[in-house]
Amino acid sequence: MSKKKKQGKPWIKRGPLKTFLFFLGFSTVIWIFVQFAKQYTVPVELPLTYINVPKDKLLVDQNPASLNLRVKDYGFNIARFKMFPPALRIDVSDSREDNRQLVYDLEQQKPALLAQLNLDFENVTFLQNNLRINFEQKAVKTVSIVPNIELGFAVGYSALEEVKLQPDTMRVSGPQSILDTLEEVRTVQLKINNISNDLQGSIKLDKGGLEKVTFFQEEVNYSLRTDKFTEGRIEIPIELQNVPKGYNVVIFPKEVAVFYQVSLNDFEKIKSTAFKVVVDFRNELPKEGFLLAQVIQKPSLVNNVRLNEKKIQFVVKR
Repeated sequence: MSKKKKQGKPWIKRGPLKTFLFFLGFSTVIWIFVQFAKQYTVPVELPLTYINVPKDKLLVDQNPASLNLRVKDYGFNIARFKMFPPALRIDVSDSREDNRQLVYDLEQQKPALLAQLNLDFENVTFLQNNLRINFEQKAVKTVSIVPNIELGFAVGYSALEEVKLQPDTMRVSGPQSILDTLEEVRTVQLKINNISNDLQGSIKLDKGGLEKVTFFQEEVNYSLRTDKFTEGRIEIPIELQNVPKGYNVVIFPKEVAVFYQVSLNDFEKIKSTAFKVVVDFRNELPKEGFLLAQVIQKPSLVNNVRLNEKKIQFVVKR
């Protein structure tokens, strides 16, 4: 006859054990809340990011990656800073240059830094006075800005002058080898059609092929004065130039009609004496038997100047 083994009695009954564990956990939670509700003063290390680096400078390695400060705050906030430290943004443009380093004064910039952390001024102490930031000086050069704007005017309208850019020069920085050959930068391409009024606006600069060059600005303003134009016609006598000594050259015709465009407001200002048309005997085309007429002087108020006759016949008498 098999004997039944006697089962051992539990040291603590299941009901009292649950009660004990509940009160243990509850008291632990209360203790944690009590501890976190207290104020502590502890050191905290925060990572750094650098922003607004001057365009003529390049930050190099071995710069401070973190900042140590002493914080007085409640345990909940301290734990948050310890577990999830926020990156502190250092505005490099607020630094001063000293002995080939940039010096960021922590005390002077304390209000801006604490605003990022949402902490009271008196509850934070920096464990150092400043940050010393290493940099390399880039080469700097001033270059011209050239508009890349294609204009199309409404019938009867034209530009009073060339497109103006403001500014028309700009500082750039980058490797010396690139800046040595860089003389100008262009705007991005812009096409404007059916123009009948003055234009003004802003346009970005084209960085294509200049990825290693830093522009000190991203865009410029452009403007163009426009007016209604009409076509004028005026007869101008032809002048002979560089006729060899002892030669008597007779040309046909002796006058040519000059056509031009001019603003309606300036039409009455255009005088024949402001034009000069010449034929240069040194440019004689003996096989063709004629000289080429060209306009070498015209009023600044006119554009699209052309002649009704460019080929001028001539006879040489000795």
